[in-house]
Amino acid sequence: MKLTMNTAFQENASNEYLLILVDAEQVQTAASTYKINNLDTIISATQYKAALNESLALIGNISTASNAALLGLGQATDLKANKIAKIAQTVVKSAQKKFKTISVDISALPSELHYLFALSLTQAAYAFDEFKSKKNEFVLEQIHLIANNSTLTAEQLQLIQAIQTGQNQARDLGNRPGNICFPEYLADQAIALAAEYPELLKVTVLDEQQMADLGMGAFLAVSKGSDRPGRIITIEYNAQRSEAPVVLVGKGVTFDTGGISLKPGAGMDEMKYDMCGAASVIGTLRALCESRLDIHVVGAIAAAENMPSGGATRPGDIVTTMSGQTVEILNTDAEGRLVLCDTLTYIKRFNPALVIDIATLTGACVVALGSVLTGMFSPDDELAAEIEAAGQTAFDRVWRMPVIEDYQEQLDSPFADIANIGGPKAGSVTAACFLQRFTRDYRWAHLDVAGTAWASGANKNATGRPVPLLVQFLANRASKNG
Repeated sequence: MKLTMNTAFQENASNEYLLILVDAEQVQTAASTYKINNLDTIISATQYKAALNESLALIGNISTASNAALLGLGQATDLKANKIAKIAQTVVKSAQKKFKTISVDISALPSELHYLFALSLTQAAYAFDEFKSKKNEFVLEQIHLIANNSTLTAEQLQLIQAIQTGQNQARDLGNRPGNICFPEYLADQAIALAAEYPELLKVTVLDEQQMADLGMGAFLAVSKGSDRPGRIITIEYNAQRSEAPVVLVGKGVTFDTGGISLKPGAGMDEMKYDMCGAASVIGTLRALCESRLDIHVVGAIAAAENMPSGGATRPGDIVTTMSGQTVEILNTDAEGRLVLCDTLTYIKRFNPALVIDIATLTGACVVALGSVLTGMFSPDDELAAEIEAAGQTAFDRVWRMPVIEDYQEQLDSPFADIANIGGPKAGSVTAACFLQRFTRDYRWAHLDVAGTAWASGANKNATGRPVPLLVQFLANRASKNG
């Protein structure tokens, strides 16, 4: 879906629908601007209050638009960012099956919310029907935004469009089932992306023999239970740039049964979403290619399938990681940290300026933060502040959690250097502390997206988070570099 920004309503045949955002105080302003006929009579008859998401049809009452409506904002001056997505969803839902092109007057919306509203429109327009015989009958292709007081720039619109494309790819990848989306498939997706942008991307794929040669015992302990071989995929963007790269590391467990520590059957179908960290890395790299940000970035994907079989790792097994540290695997369902720890060691060869890993890592993070905020762990105050600021701008927010030495003793093992679980207390924290042992040589942050990467239940769906956060973070850094 394409977005444009105009200072006034453009009277032309392509405008099939006009939607005017208003609160109670701005209804008369809209009436004057668009010369709405009989508005007072209509409001009196309908008792229209311009409450949040309350609509009022104006068919035939505006000479320049055959189909038009008012959409309420409630009290516009008190409008909070968390309501913006709801308004955007109403706009898209009202139009997506009826009109190819619509205009939305956002003059009544506080200007500081224009960027977020535009981004929310693109997010609301997503649907996944790839495996349905009957496809969604969506026709909406373009939205013209109207405001004479907007600070929304052409560059911001371009970034929003790039985020939309990248986030949609992340959602598509997350929604595909494990029999379609497996480690080799993710590698193929990265190779296909590089083929689209050969001047911007360079892809390398490690197979299991190469991983074994590098000593990646922790990673291989996860993948060896599956007939689907694991892969480590690196995608380098703007490799020719001289500055040290930002490295994004995504957990790509394409299906997680739990291994020998088998998960309960109910809801296990949602474990296809355990690769959403990897999906967000691929989506972010696509967004970078579309926006052409001036920054050096490496995406690294730890892709494996966690299955129970005769060759699967047993609880109590001890493996040696690429870093040389040994791990006692007490629970094979704590597998994400095992594929990540070797990948976090591997990416040191890129001499990163900083590293952010993204993983659907712990149910404990879902218990702590639900599906609203992503758990963010970092010992680096400056990096944490940058991530928090980007999350606020993109409304893809994080909450900083502790990653301090006091928790490390929970990971002590009598038989190895470290255990892969730390007991029932502070599960998301000890998972982060496990990863921290492999990231001491560079600036690092960990994003636990177990609660935010997908929505569960009857309407289960990948969200594509944290692509907006990551792209905004990189855009902010590119701006500083420029």
